[in-house]
Amino acid sequence: MPQKRFTQRLTLYYLWYTLLFFIFLISLAILEKEGVPRAWIGYLFMFATIVLYAGIGVVSRTSDISEYYVAGRRVPAVFNGMATAADWMSAASFLSLAGGLYLQGFDGLAYIIGWTGGFCLVAMLIAPYLRKFGQYTIPDFLGARFAGTPENNMVRIIAVFATVFISFIYVVAQIYGVGLITSRFTGVDFSVGIFLGLASILVCSFLGGMRAVTWTQVAQYIIIIIAFLIPVAWLSVKHTNNPVAPLSYGAVLPELVSKEKSFQSDPKEQEVRAIYRQRADELQKKIQRLPLSWEEDRLELQHKLEELKSGNASLLEIKAAGRVLANYPKSPQEAQSRWSDIRNNYLNKAQPGFSKYTPYAAKDKNESDNKRNNFMALVLCLMMGTAALPHVLVRYYTTPTVKESRDSVFWSLFFIMLLYITIPALAILVKYDIYNSLVGSEFAKLPSWVTYWANIDRNNPLVNITDINRDGIVQLAEIVLDGDIVVLATPEIAGLPYVVSALVAAGGLAAALSTADGLLLTISNSLSHDIYYKIIDPQASTQKRVTISKLLLLVVALVAAYVASLKPADILSLVGAAFSVAASALFPALVLGIFWKRANRQGAICGMITGFVICVFYMLYTHPLFGGNPANQWFNIAPISAGVFGVPAGFITMLVVSFFTPKPDQKTLELVDFIRQP
Repeated sequence: MPQKRFTQRLTLYYLWYTLLFFIFLISLAILEKEGVPRAWIGYLFMFATIVLYAGIGVVSRTSDISEYYVAGRRVPAVFNGMATAADWMSAASFLSLAGGLYLQGFDGLAYIIGWTGGFCLVAMLIAPYLRKFGQYTIPDFLGARFAGTPENNMVRIIAVFATVFISFIYVVAQIYGVGLITSRFTGVDFSVGIFLGLASILVCSFLGGMRAVTWTQVAQYIIIIIAFLIPVAWLSVKHTNNPVAPLSYGAVLPELVSKEKSFQSDPKEQEVRAIYRQRADELQKKIQRLPLSWEEDRLELQHKLEELKSGNASLLEIKAAGRVLANYPKSPQEAQSRWSDIRNNYLNKAQPGFSKYTPYAAKDKNESDNKRNNFMALVLCLMMGTAALPHVLVRYYTTPTVKESRDSVFWSLFFIMLLYITIPALAILVKYDIYNSLVGSEFAKLPSWVTYWANIDRNNPLVNITDINRDGIVQLAEIVLDGDIVVLATPEIAGLPYVVSALVAAGGLAAALSTADGLLLTISNSLSHDIYYKIIDPQASTQKRVTISKLLLLVVALVAAYVASLKPADILSLVGAAFSVAASALFPALVLGIFWKRANRQGAICGMITGFVICVFYMLYTHPLFGGNPANQWFNIAPISAGVFGVPAGFITMLVVSFFTPKPDQKTLELVDFIRQP
């Protein structure tokens, strides 16, 4: 079929799809108004969208090697832009970014600036050249560019390891988001929700590879953007009488700042902060008395449990005391780590805070400088990480021509922009709504959404509002809101119809599933194509290669689901780590491999290993989650920005080693000339 006719047919299909989706949305709104139970509406929304994605996967099933790996290289630029945007706008963008801006204010803008800026690097430095190379994976390009002798596959192996490592961290975050949404809207356990969502992921990527994933991601983008824009427009009309939130939310900012100033001087707020400070001091005394304080508290808990068992206590009281004892630190070392975290949390809550809308606001110039340095470091890491993410770059193999690969970067940025300029508006409008409706209300009249979200994960509550000073009134310092639920809870916070809550959940699920699809496919294709086919069995048939890829995809998906069920960290932290590692391990090799002919195999090997090792070492050395100590930070740079050390180390090492080792052979130089020709 001619490319022009193919594009026209796709346009018609997706226009009908969008129209039918709106009809479906209106139908559910009518059903809600007629009294259909909310649970049924939630189930209909969740399962209808999952069945839709699975249906596209079944219809797009293929065993053709080109279709499975790169969708037959016939995806038009506009649709590749939509698919890339869906692949890109993960659970971190849809679920966590607005939450990050809600909690961090100006500092959270680093994510938006870094992630969008990264696509400028993709357009200028990488995408067109990868398409001109015209193979299947990122390790494929690096393996060919730095091949050296035919039997030497070291660069390819390192690139595969980095690709799998980066993509695995990223996919765990997406599957965590899938579990969070599924458990919220179906009522199943979080771990069960993860494996329910996984079934949908596998149907798409397992049956049709990149072909199925591409057309599913276009459908998912349409749901993502509708799901995000409708509640934000509704909130904007509610507070500003203007549906265009990016243009209107600035009107509520002065009121927000004024309210925060009044909260800081409120005697009740000061009373709550004083209690937090007192609790921090008490914990500090316990930490200073370790290990004696650990032993005393453990014996006291054991004694209390025995008293309850021997008395007339209820079964609920006994179970509660048993859980407290079971969760008690297992050693003085664990107690010191856990108590220190809690103490620091109390100290943060005890601080009056600074305006979150002022750049680098802090109590003194030194702290402000540190904030500025971390902001810029994070922006750089996210930009270079974006330009090196394998699951994003591989999308530019799927366009018909080099020109369309450049055009698809533009469309990717356009479709991402529609969401990203709206995210700050959502964060501000939700905060404004909470300040007006929740702060100052009575604890006896807390809205139902607070209880609902608090009960989803009782061990680590997503919402925690406790009457610290026992006055029966909610103070701002008493509200603890997990950033990952700000978007999901927005419709309930704003008092919107339940069908909008279900729509937002469907959008969040689409964001997580679309990225997970692309990541799992990237991992399995790298292993099957670059390790199995290129190294282990070069004579393998195309059918065997696709089968191996599908089996590997299944194994990786199950392992990732298991790791996600352990809840290793919040979504934004996991994603940030993946970007720093991608930037450190792959960005120098990709850029120098395209633009510096003198770059050779030895330089690439040393540069990739050096960048990766320094980045991972810094994270392990400084991040408490991995057993590190924040006091070990270099120049006070946060662990999430470890790439700011890994990338220069990778570039310098690659430059120096390449300069002092033999030049690449003539075949490699011809390859560089070929990919750089227009």
